[in-house]
Amino acid sequence: MQLRGQAKHLVLGLALLALPLTLFGCGKTTSATSSSSSAGYSPKQLTVEFVPSQNAGTLEAKAKPLEGLLKKQLGIPVKVSVSTDYNTIVEAMGSKKVDVGFLPPDAYVLAHKQYKDKVLLQAQRYGLKEPNDQTTKQLVNYYRSEILVRKDSGIKNLKDLKGKKIAVQDTTSTSGWIFPAVEMLEHGVNINKDHIKTVQVKGHDQGALSVYNKNTDAAFVFQGARAIVKKDAKDIYQKLTPIYTTGKIPNDTITVRGDMNAKWQQKVANAFKAIAKTKKGHAIISSVYSHEGYVDSKDSNFDIIRQYDKKAAELNK
Repeated sequence: MQLRGQAKHLVLGLALLALPLTLFGCGKTTSATSSSSSAGYSPKQLTVEFVPSQNAGTLEAKAKPLEGLLKKQLGIPVKVSVSTDYNTIVEAMGSKKVDVGFLPPDAYVLAHKQYKDKVLLQAQRYGLKEPNDQTTKQLVNYYRSEILVRKDSGIKNLKDLKGKKIAVQDTTSTSGWIFPAVEMLEHGVNINKDHIKTVQVKGHDQGALSVYNKNTDAAFVFQGARAIVKKDAKDIYQKLTPIYTTGKIPNDTITVRGDMNAKWQQKVANAFKAIAKTKKGHAIISSVYSHEGYVDSKDSNFDIIRQYDKKAAELNK
């Protein structure tokens, strides 16, 4: 009887000993579930916004057909629109009004810093050669900015820009402000101090046209901007020429709001990559931003932008 009683206590003790382990195991399972790919924001309707690299009305008309293509890929309604400028789209994503932004590199860096927004993809384009932006057969994940002037202006180099009027984009625009302004400073010309007047225009097409129409002496534009206005200004390659081309700039991003869950991040990335490979989808992204396709990206690809941002702060010293 005594042995039977001892055995009883032994079994009870082992059961109690196992209980914490069982509970710990359950707790661990619960924790793993809560951190799964489904945690976070899941859109019921996807809002996608572009920045105006060209006339906003024209751009929106070109981009609207993406709504149907994305809806087919994702299975939810999609709304596509164009923001008024770079800062507006960053703030819209930060306030959760926009889910996906086609952000140029500097706007992405700002969005990541302020709101932890996440880069998914980087655009690919065909490389360009000067002087007339001839297209190469090589797909690249970078582009360049150039400073355009009229061939008959007498402006031959960066120092000739002192005292002139330059068409620029928003101050967060990588190719429309930061890269050319920083590299001018490295060559001894301060855009804020050397009697240069800047005129902000909306869209690189408007920058090129302002020089073409003699409203400004020069323009900061992405390399290839003349091609998007060639239809309206057939002799633009004969009239305008670049006097300076910057170093490599990481290509545009497809960025999502920071709280979007991993499952939806992957779905969005896959959708854009798939659309870019279709005839209709490729035609849209090519006409909107001259994109040829998309590749996976990561935040460290944009450290060069952060370096230039620090240098840009020296413009006001």
